[in-house]
Amino acid sequence: MIALLVNPNNPQTEGIIIDMEAAARAKRLRLHVLKASADGEIDDAFASLVQQHADGLVHEADPFFTARSEQLVALASHNAVPAIYTRREFAVSGGLNSYGTSLTGAFRQAGIYAGKILNGAKPADLPVQQPTTFELVVNLKTAKALGLTVPPSILARADEVIE
Repeated sequence: MIALLVNPNNPQTEGIIIDMEAAARAKRLRLHVLKASADGEIDDAFASLVQQHADGLVHEADPFFTARSEQLVALASHNAVPAIYTRREFAVSGGLNSYGTSLTGAFRQAGIYAGKILNGAKPADLPVQQPTTFELVVNLKTAKALGLTVPPSILARADEVIE
């Protein structure tokens, strides 16, 4: 069973839950949805995750969780729960791994757009763009602490491996 931690106040949450439930069904996994939108609710969500004996945790990309990265990583570590995060900073601070949009790539694109606007382009004429650069970070120290072996194929794809 995998746990999904979401912020019920995020308007994208319902769509994420639907997508994750479909992915879990395709892999024949059970998905346990945990909701938190206040600090105390994160602790409650982890208590539920432990009680349900979740094999892993995924969390929604949400500013609420990003602002609490240290708390999430500490709770996952304390409860020996493998977790994947959405930002590199989670893995750097001790999370197992992260996969998500490269902030460097996003800021680079924003700078390119700012330059175009400063050179006279009309913002309304510029196309809306989706992120194109994603990064995978694996923390081998955390994997070892959890008793996990990261497959060589994952390490080969990683943009950064923390040893």
